[in-house]
Amino acid sequence: QQVTCEESGKNLSNIPTNLFQNITKLNLKNNNITLKDTDKEILQSFINLTELYLNENMITVLYNNSFCSLTKLVILDISNNHIITVHKAAFAGLNQLSVLNLSYNSIIQLDSDLFCSLKSLTVLNLQYNFLKYFHIKPSFKLIKIVLAGNPWTCSCDLLDLQIWLTTSNVTMENENSTTCTLPNTKEQVSIKTEAIQPVDCKIENASLENTVTSTSAIKLQSSALLTALTANNITGNNGTHAELPLLGKSWTFLAGVLGFVLSTTLLIFTAIKCPTWYHYLISYSHRRLEENDSEMFEQEFSADTSSSPTISDRNNDDPIVILEKIHTFVPAEDGFIEDKYIDSYVTEES
Repeated sequence: QQVTCEESGKNLSNIPTNLFQNITKLNLKNNNITLKDTDKEILQSFINLTELYLNENMITVLYNNSFCSLTKLVILDISNNHIITVHKAAFAGLNQLSVLNLSYNSIIQLDSDLFCSLKSLTVLNLQYNFLKYFHIKPSFKLIKIVLAGNPWTCSCDLLDLQIWLTTSNVTMENENSTTCTLPNTKEQVSIKTEAIQPVDCKIENASLENTVTSTSAIKLQSSALLTALTANNITGNNGTHAELPLLGKSWTFLAGVLGFVLSTTLLIFTAIKCPTWYHYLISYSHRRLEENDSEMFEQEFSADTSSSPTISDRNNDDPIVILEKIHTFVPAEDGFIEDKYIDSYVTEES
């Protein structure tokens, strides 16, 4: 029994949650649905759904497992959206899907394994997208395919699609208008009959493989050279360093190493032998005052007092007082100094 639900043209941004779960045909045409995660969860409850129309909405990306619970779905229409990317497992679980409409979108590229899980698919509509090539496997079976309105490029990338169109029993709708945009020719020829030489593609693929092989070989040589350099620079178990390999112009390499060693040695020698702080350290060194130094200090002091200008008679005793203060101060700071005046005084007393 078919249960139809019409929800088209209602400016919906999400799939309604108040729908009956036993519906078999759901029409959500001409809304603003983006098919977010919440919409995917709501769709999982419609396990009896056989027809789903999401055309003329705002879908931009078809994520993996977007319709995984709709195992009974037969018709899926997602045309007239803004789809750019279709993930590899977007149609996983649609084992009964027969008609898939992806026309009038902005799809640039499709994975070759995208439709492999759709064993019951018979009609595929991809017209008016931005497909330049379409890699398809020979085991893929269809009854009808629509490819018109895409900017196909007739090159080696389109060869497997051309071979599949000619060898399989598929019918390409609008074959005469399904032509190549590049290369530009006055005569518009269908992509099914466009002259693409397999020999030229094999030569191109061989040259490409050779380029890839040579590039990989160069990378392997570079990595081997780097490994050798690293192994030679590591210290062995016996504590000795392996010799450095000669790289290209060996004399320039050795000259650079020698200059580096000499400059480093000169800097170390200068830092050890000629430190600038050495002179400052000497200026702050101290030593104890000896006896000869004390007598020299007295002589210098008496010479300074004699050279000073003459003062009044009432201050004649001042130098003696000052000298006595100095004599009492010096022994306290620099140790004991023998005084001849003290010895004579002690002798007279005895």
